Amino acid sequence: MTEPRARFRDLVGSEWLKLWSLRSTVWSLLLSALVVVGFNLGTAWDHYRYWFQYDSAGRAEFVASELALWDAFTGNASMVMVLCAAPTGAVAVAGEYGTGLVRTTFAAVPARGTLMAAKLLVIAGVQAVFGAVVAGLSFWSTQAVLAERGVGLPLTHPGALRIVVASALLAPVCALAGAALGTVLRQSALSVVCSVVLLLLVPSVLSDERHLSAVFAHATPLHAWQRLVAVGTHGEPYPWTPGGAWLVYALWALGATTIAVVAVRRRDL
Repeated sequence: MTEPRARFRDLVGSEWLKLWSLRSTVWSLLLSALVVVGFNLGTAWDHYRYWFQYDSAGRAEFVASELALWDAFTGNASMVMVLCAAPTGAVAVAGEYGTGLVRTTFAAVPARGTLMAAKLLVIAGVQAVFGAVVAGLSFWSTQAVLAERGVGLPLTHPGALRIVVASALLAPVCALAGAALGTVLRQSALSVVCSVVLLLLVPSVLSDERHLSAVFAHATPLHAWQRLVAVGTHGEPYPWTPGGAWLVYALWALGATTIAVVAVRRRDL
């Protein structure tokens, strides 16, 4: 008698248990959250601590420019987020190739594409919750600190919710990209290095000052995040819209998922 095919929800449950069976999962998420929130809170604390060392014009400019929103999720924190999420996604996939567990998994579930889709759903889901918690905690803690100087802003302030959502979604987008690289490269160390180079180093060297470079820069998740959290206008030579930045997020997530599913279907072990 032929055994019934595994249901998708059963595959999701299996991948969920597999992910959380690793001690490194909990510790990496916890340490990443502490570092990211720490960067944001540290910036807000500096503004709180040295508030009265600024002249009246400087304090007025801080309020007028809504710089409290910049403290909600800083550029340093975003880079740490990328540095944590992308390798996590890469190792979650490539690690199974390295240990040989993937052979057992595919023997039990021949539907490789469906299995990979379940794995990616778990990775994206965990990272989305992680991002939401970290972004929400960062916003709450930084604005609470700044509120002691009377300059903290509520989540209902224009642009505040977008900053939290954009920062939260940066994690799953980068994790999916890392997972796609892990599926293609199948080596943990190489996948981690390539994910960091692709998602962090390359966007860091791309400039917005020249058209071609700006086009490539705008197509990266890190620059999309920068556009979504930007407060006010800063005279960019090649400006773009928040809608375009959201589209970059969506295309990276969709593209990474497609690459991973197709690669696992067409390549032999």
